[in-house]
Amino acid sequence: MASQDYETEKVVFREFYDASWDTMEAARNAFITMIGSLLATDAAIAGAKVEGRIKEREECLSKFRLKYQTGLESTKTAYAIRDHISDLIGLRIVCFYEDDVERVKSLISAEFDVLGVTDKTAQMEETADAFGYKGLHLDLRLSEGRRTLKEYAAYADYPFELQIRTVVQDSWSILDHKIKYKKSIPNGLKRRINTLAALFELADREFRAIRDGTAEEIERTDAYAEIEEESAVVPAEPEAVVDAAPRKYSPLNAFSLLRIAKHFFPGQDFEPHKVDGFTQQVIDLKPDISRGKFNFYLRETIGEVRRYKADFEARPEGTPLNPFTVMRHCLYAGDPDVFASLLTDRARESFDVWRADHEPAVEVG
Repeated sequence: MASQDYETEKVVFREFYDASWDTMEAARNAFITMIGSLLATDAAIAGAKVEGRIKEREECLSKFRLKYQTGLESTKTAYAIRDHISDLIGLRIVCFYEDDVERVKSLISAEFDVLGVTDKTAQMEETADAFGYKGLHLDLRLSEGRRTLKEYAAYADYPFELQIRTVVQDSWSILDHKIKYKKSIPNGLKRRINTLAALFELADREFRAIRDGTAEEIERTDAYAEIEEESAVVPAEPEAVVDAAPRKYSPLNAFSLLRIAKHFFPGQDFEPHKVDGFTQQVIDLKPDISRGKFNFYLRETIGEVRRYKADFEARPEGTPLNPFTVMRHCLYAGDPDVFASLLTDRARESFDVWRADHEPAVEVG
């Protein structure tokens, strides 16, 4: 029963905490699993990290004394300490982009009862001259439907706090805790802290801008028909011709290589970092390569390489050749002198032997 005696309530809380530890730990693990499964249903946020902790017992008491004890006792209000520790069980979701935070909030709010919301991002952005921790905190409990399920019944009386923040916000929170003095300090030092916080805020915005810019570049990359049209005029290397009308050749980049790869390998998913790395390998070997020339190499040689692929994979020792390996063979077939290093010595030897054995017969006379 609640009282106005802190010493009595402190003992009650400690007894509750110690007796409930195993249940709280099981509840934390169940909540982490549940939220991880929910995030996995949305590809845009499926990679977010979920972690949790149980607040230390004495830390709970310290928080109560600092935030609630004086106000409750000044109004002669009876209290139970447990009722005022909303983050006894705490979870955190660390996502990649600022707009992921709202996406996560919508997903979670539809599956749990929301007891309270603290939007530290909105609070910070309402001030023009302050910078600091930004994130979204939700006080949650299991929904009524889940509380009636046998597997969750033991956790029905355990609300928890969920913090949602970006990777950058999480990094700032960690560093911010290392800065011991932030308020009653000289203005010069306070300005430097604000500058550092502003740089983190800028990093968050730029990270999102890079994502959006990348998507726009992929969308803006010309349709394959235009790349194919460019390939039609570069069967040989473009050479400077005096007084010739200048012709535009679009340089190869990761976005145009991806567009070409998707044409030749429809339905294939290409991991961005692999596309990026492969494109750079090609450019390092042939710095002036255009997207049309790259497409020309694939268009002219992929039939032969596909026949080799079928033969190679049918061998007892054969292993599947993925699209990048196929493209490496195409480039080598198109220009062995330039692209020899894209294949291992063994792969080159195997391909060369197969090509020699399958050269079309030359008619005599």
